[in-house]
Amino acid sequence: MNAMKFTVVYCFICFSIVNHASAQNWMLSTNAPVNWTAIACSADGTKLVAGTQSAEKIFLSTNSGATWTQDTNGDVYSPGSLWVSLASSADGTKLVAAFYPGYIFTSTNSGNNWALANSNDKYWVSVASSADGTKLVAAEGEGGYIWQSTNSGATWNKTGASGQFWSAIASSADGARLVATTLSYSLSFPKGEIYTSTNSGTTWTQATNAPIAYWQSVASSADGTKLVAVVNDVNDGFIYISTDSGTTWVQATNAPSEYWISVASSADGSKLVAGYEGQSYTSTNSGATWTSSNGGPSGAYYVAASADGNSLMAVVANNGIYTSQSTPSPQLNLTLADTNVAISWTVPSRIFVPQQSPDLISWSSITDKPTLNLTTLQDVVNLSPTNGTCFYRLATPQF
Repeated sequence: MNAMKFTVVYCFICFSIVNHASAQNWMLSTNAPVNWTAIACSADGTKLVAGTQSAEKIFLSTNSGATWTQDTNGDVYSPGSLWVSLASSADGTKLVAAFYPGYIFTSTNSGNNWALANSNDKYWVSVASSADGTKLVAAEGEGGYIWQSTNSGATWNKTGASGQFWSAIASSADGARLVATTLSYSLSFPKGEIYTSTNSGTTWTQATNAPIAYWQSVASSADGTKLVAVVNDVNDGFIYISTDSGTTWVQATNAPSEYWISVASSADGSKLVAGYEGQSYTSTNSGATWTSSNGGPSGAYYVAASADGNSLMAVVANNGIYTSQSTPSPQLNLTLADTNVAISWTVPSRIFVPQQSPDLISWSSITDKPTLNLTTLQDVVNLSPTNGTCFYRLATPQF
């Protein structure tokens, strides 16, 4: 049989010229005058869920924030509480929400209906979800514990984490690697630490390389190797980065010292967004350098990011919901597996269609439906190789 040659063609289809190093452009999505406290999104950034300090108010969007609908079905309510944390499965159908103080609720239909998932009234501070929405983790403040569910919130068990004033938690896409932070405002206790787990929370290891600080928020890449954590302290409120699953941490020297309150990451950990009591900063190189939003809305930023990092969302306290869209430039990957060829790309925030060509002149769309790799958050198409040369690209569909 003749040798087969495969060539990858990277096709960057642009709607407009975008300079990723420039200041972030936030567009007002809804200006509902409420005290926004949490936001989460699907991997492609189309399905959004946002919560407020008034726990009966939750807002949903299915079109990347173009329009919003307030959930008024009344099946979620916790007087005197606030939506402190939200998390979403990759497809946006399974959601988990935590009240502070209060309960944990889950939804299996993108937030249209909610069910009580944990009847324990606790000081929940943070929740995280695996990509398929089956593995959930929830952290307590006030000297509490970290809890885990392996059945989408039907039942919960304590992890091996000790009682702490937990402040934030994040998960890898498969739910195996976790990172959690602590803080304490008491003068008689250390400020806070970072802990990681590689076995879904069974055991935890303290990151001794990370400084003692008021850790406020943490985010993880899909594989759990790249982590970012922010400190809520104007005197030492820096951003820290880890590229080895939390073993070592390095301060992002280009970011200012602020009261950081939220951080989010793309699936590969290259694109980051962090918000504080004033504006937001973004990075396109895994935290090596940061760019200010310059002129963005004022207020406390709670942020989220799509898998490719090109679609960003922020709820700004008492100032509305904002979105930011950069032109996706997905990288097409090609690997050989047995007798098949697998092409893959990170779930994009805009639609792309894989195409193939024998000569770079005539192109035909690949009709095989991509499957989502829930570990990498990449769309994958397996193809039977052809004798000779074959080129592949991603193209925007013609409507």
